Amino acid sequence: MPEAGLKELLEAGVHFGHQTRRWNPNMRRYIFGELDGIHIIDLVQTEALLENARRFAGELASGGGTVLFVGTKKQARGPVQEWADRCKMPYVNQRWLGGLLTNFNTISARISRLHELLGWQEEGKLDLLPTKERMGMQAELAKLEFNLGGVRDMDRLPDAVFVTDLKTEEIAVREAVRLRIPIIGLVDSNCDPTQIDYVIPGNDDAIRSCQLVIGTIGAAVEEGAGTWRVQEERRIAEEMERRKKEEEERKKREEEEKERVEKLEAEKKLAEEAAAKKAAEAPPVQSKPQGQAPQAQASQAAGPVAAGDPPPPAVAKTSSEAVPPTAPPAGDTSAAPAETAAAPAAEKASEADAKEEGSK
Repeated sequence: MPEAGLKELLEAGVHFGHQTRRWNPNMRRYIFGELDGIHIIDLVQTEALLENARRFAGELASGGGTVLFVGTKKQARGPVQEWADRCKMPYVNQRWLGGLLTNFNTISARISRLHELLGWQEEGKLDLLPTKERMGMQAELAKLEFNLGGVRDMDRLPDAVFVTDLKTEEIAVREAVRLRIPIIGLVDSNCDPTQIDYVIPGNDDAIRSCQLVIGTIGAAVEEGAGTWRVQEERRIAEEMERRKKEEEERKKREEEEKERVEKLEAEKKLAEEAAAKKAAEAPPVQSKPQGQAPQAQASQAAGPVAAGDPPPPAVAKTSSEAVPPTAPPAGDTSAAPAETAAAPAAEKASEADAKEEGSK
């Protein structure tokens, strides 16, 4: 960033103030003395404060901020437009419209109308209109271009305002103070610096003085804005690359998922075809009637017996267990007395036999 030293400030006549009878007491601390009834501004303070304002403007622009250049007096119109165009920043160098900041919604509508008329003019639609309507729209376009041509690209409120003459731009200063927008101001000895955030004491009536101060601030803004644009382009390129990579990865995942699903469907189809083929090759199962089943079993069971062969184990077991010993029923008591009567007789006979053997 270029720096303005004491020599440059002195050669540009920044140290000349107004007549002593037209001064503002609030500028006392920035006044070095007087010469031939004219106040002399302290350039040492001007150099330090200009450097402070330059640093602030550069940092603001390097962070993507917007600085509105305001200078409607003849000495500042040319430099304001030149440096604002170089920095690609909005500017007002013809007439300040009341409410440009405080009533920005309405101003935005008029800016949109300006873009609309410019688009019609470029496309040649205005030439197709009747003469009266065409002349009316051309007059409206000229008026909008005169008043809002410098702020046509300002889509939001600025982050800072640079004012060259506080007396002439009093309305702009009021609106910026009301919205608490930082103000960088070139303050002469007849102005009040209390509402200015970054004061630059100096002569605001000389062309060379205005050019030097505006050029210093404009160069800082230009360098900061250029750095920010480079970073923004790099960030946008990286963002586009990242999105492109994510899109490629997403497509790759979708293709892999599609292949996996197709493979599963193919395997399932092959399994179904194999199962159907196996079912077709298997012999059919014949069902037997229910009425002939017992006869067939009986004939199979009776066949070996009739031929003289030994019966199967199940048949032999069944035949051996065919007549089990029967016990008298529990309720039948007719045989019980006979058994009880035969028991004492047997005992007596055995005793008699024993006696006979003993006598022999």
